[in-house]
Amino acid sequence: MFLGLGLFTISCSDKDDEPSEVVTIELNSEVNDFVWKAMNYWYYWQPEQVVLADDRFATTDEFYSFLNGYNAPEDLYDAVKSPQDRFSFISDDYDNLISALGGTSTTTGIEFTLTRLPSDNGNGVLGTVRYVWANSDAATKGIKRGDIFYGVNGTELFADTNSDGAITSSNLDLLNASTFTLNFGIIENELFTPNNVNIEVNRLEITENPILIAKTLEVNATKIGYIMYNGFTSNNEDIIDDAFAKIKTEGATELVIDLRYNPGGATGVANRIAARITGQFAGQPFIEYIYNSKRNERFGTTDPFESDYENTPLTSLGLTKVYVITTGDTASASELLINNLKPYITVVQVGETTVGKNEFSITLLDNTAQTSNGYPPYAYYAQNVGLDGVNPNHKYALQPICGTYANADGFNDFASGLQPDIAIDETLGNLGQLGDLEEPLLAKAIEDITGVTSKSLKSVVPESMKTEFVGSSLRLKKYNNMVLIRDFN
Repeated sequence: MFLGLGLFTISCSDKDDEPSEVVTIELNSEVNDFVWKAMNYWYYWQPEQVVLADDRFATTDEFYSFLNGYNAPEDLYDAVKSPQDRFSFISDDYDNLISALGGTSTTTGIEFTLTRLPSDNGNGVLGTVRYVWANSDAATKGIKRGDIFYGVNGTELFADTNSDGAITSSNLDLLNASTFTLNFGIIENELFTPNNVNIEVNRLEITENPILIAKTLEVNATKIGYIMYNGFTSNNEDIIDDAFAKIKTEGATELVIDLRYNPGGATGVANRIAARITGQFAGQPFIEYIYNSKRNERFGTTDPFESDYENTPLTSLGLTKVYVITTGDTASASELLINNLKPYITVVQVGETTVGKNEFSITLLDNTAQTSNGYPPYAYYAQNVGLDGVNPNHKYALQPICGTYANADGFNDFASGLQPDIAIDETLGNLGQLGDLEEPLLAKAIEDITGVTSKSLKSVVPESMKTEFVGSSLRLKKYNNMVLIRDFN
């Protein structure tokens, strides 16, 4: 099974039968050799990138001369990437990357959004807490959703943006320290004012429970299951199944699954969540994986809906309709779940337009020895192969886009994002509490289900409280927006 993968073998440029040659140039970097060969083998845009062409180099000396022209592997990686590529990245420590894939990271526990009030004509930004990880340092310090910070260690945060909204310069790296003090404030009379609350926070290594909330709400005798799910991470099947079993036992006949802060993860996990929402489509096509023209004939495949995990049947609700809450930070496997359920059931999307990642990636390590066991080169196989045979001289890893995925109707054209059926923005002036009937995005879904309009939807957010989005903790994270084809575990 793949995490973002397929299956394979490679020489410098797929020319295994060439006669031996005399090599006179010494290769300066094993990492550069790995970067080019792995990208030549796997990269979705490889056929279009002249620098990655199979016949790009006539001799090994020519190849080594090219690689030696890049002092840093990151520079070579940038040089071979396609301008169409928004999501591929390189990591200098595969341990950190692999931990992130499993939901483990070193964090203060604060997930936040960065905004600018319309009344602010400068470049200052406010951070608003979205939620706090359980067992984190921030949780022990009492930091909660809706708290607003403006500075770090007494320095006000700023971010300059271009016409496309992209950050061009900032001091947001202050938020990356292992220990720092957040400076908080409040909004009164539609104006922000520091309130002299300053809280030191520390980064701890934590594995996030991807299920933040699982509960059943009852409105006008209709029982509505609500699951807030924040990451399609592996090794959490029991936790996920328990959440679905809970709302099933409580008699929920409707479901709202909240993916507003979910940046994605493993497609196998998305498959099983889709199977839990439904259950009546086992064995029918769920995901079509489409590689580039060089690899698709061999590795392109379609995965069916699953019905069990490691021989244990999944708890399924048998629904024909589901509500999904999204924002501009909803990405990859979250979008896959929405798109790939649509050929089978009614999916009502509530909130904001999603990121638009219709592509999958593969975790690649400098390991060609596994090909002797029938595995493709470089692909990370977790429990199947683990780190056996990985080059001990460096810890670089790649997470390149290796293909796109389509639903059972063959649709995958949503690079601009999936647009909501019911549009409503999450605003600083009306955040509400997650899982509460009065939280606006959830309330909007409930209104469509029951016809009951909450008080929060009747209130009007003043123009002065409508914010300009600048960024978020999710977008600042290094390992973000990953769709990982097949979770190898």
